Amino acid sequence: MNFALYIAKRYLHSKSSNNAINFITIIAAIGIILGSASLFIVLSGFAGLKDFTLQFTSIVDPDLKAETAKGKSFLVSNEELEKLNQLEDIISYSKIIEDRVFIAFDDKNYPNAYIKGVDENYEKVNAIDSVIPLGNWLTQNTNQIVVGWGISSNLSFGVLDYGKRVSLYVPKPGKGQITSVNQIYNTFQAVNVGIFDINEEHNDKYVYAPFSFAQKLLDYEENQVSSIEFKLKEGFNEDKVRAEILNILGDKVVLKNRAQLNDALYKMLNTEYLAVYLIFTLVLIIALFNVIGSIIMMILDKKKNLNTLFNLGATQKDIRKIFFYQGVLMTLIGGIVGLVIGLLLIFLQQTFSLVMITPSLPYPVSLKAINVLIVFTTITILGVLASKIASTRITKNLVSN
Repeated sequence: MNFALYIAKRYLHSKSSNNAINFITIIAAIGIILGSASLFIVLSGFAGLKDFTLQFTSIVDPDLKAETAKGKSFLVSNEELEKLNQLEDIISYSKIIEDRVFIAFDDKNYPNAYIKGVDENYEKVNAIDSVIPLGNWLTQNTNQIVVGWGISSNLSFGVLDYGKRVSLYVPKPGKGQITSVNQIYNTFQAVNVGIFDINEEHNDKYVYAPFSFAQKLLDYEENQVSSIEFKLKEGFNEDKVRAEILNILGDKVVLKNRAQLNDALYKMLNTEYLAVYLIFTLVLIIALFNVIGSIIMMILDKKKNLNTLFNLGATQKDIRKIFFYQGVLMTLIGGIVGLVIGLLLIFLQQTFSLVMITPSLPYPVSLKAINVLIVFTTITILGVLASKIASTRITKNLVSN
């Protein structure tokens, strides 16, 4: 067995004759355990919140989305659509028409909405039915619409009110002098048949309508679309599918996956994750100052023993290794114990919902192997640095006298 490691283990398990040193060592060990447990619990809690937040956007986000590379729309030919149908990795795709729309109901107006015209395949691409708590999904080739909860609340209308229609206005493109109001807007009367509830942004923004309805409202040509959304087979190769779709549609489109469609949200969540990690790593660094102090006190307490080891032939480097190994072992053992405690608490939260946000909603947590690796790596690196700093306090003058 390695001589320095053997002595380090003995020093780690043995008690000092000085109670103050024993107390400092216990405090250092508890600090490491609590620090590593806290870091893991916070990262798991944040991972749970991230998954909880993203699950709502993923319901209406396709696996891939082909957006126009220039302008608001692009033309897709029947030949191109037929080629898309032949791609084996594509389960289904849906043509989308999207643009800003002005909504009016009774005496109230809502200028911040976007109409999203969807075809009959949209339900195969996105599980939209699962987020409609009130009413039903629309029927194609009708004047039915499905609006977000925010729009419904702002305009104070419900579902299936055939006596009162919802008015949708879109400015007409063109030039020249306007002689009547009818020349300003394309106007359609619609019946709201459902209200969806996804998240605040979607609820306040979108109005779903049949593809033909949106086509007429926006004066789109037969094969003119804003985007195409794709549902792909499980385990698909994204690079391969991207290449195949771009080979068909060309450079008139830009392909985006779920993360790219929500890049602002992902950036925000990742920035918050990094900030939380850095804050709790700082707490760990402070806790590891106790480790440095504990090792230095142990060096002073074992001064006579070190002198004996030096006289028996141990070099200054060997003696430094003893306390380096002692610090690393203390840090690793404390970190592992802290991780076990953290894992147990996260498991209990997942199983028994110990902490609740609301009476029916437990605080979301997520057990991820990457968080275990992050905590263990952080503890290891900081422990090695702290042990290195403490062991350098051993000088030849200290061990030889």
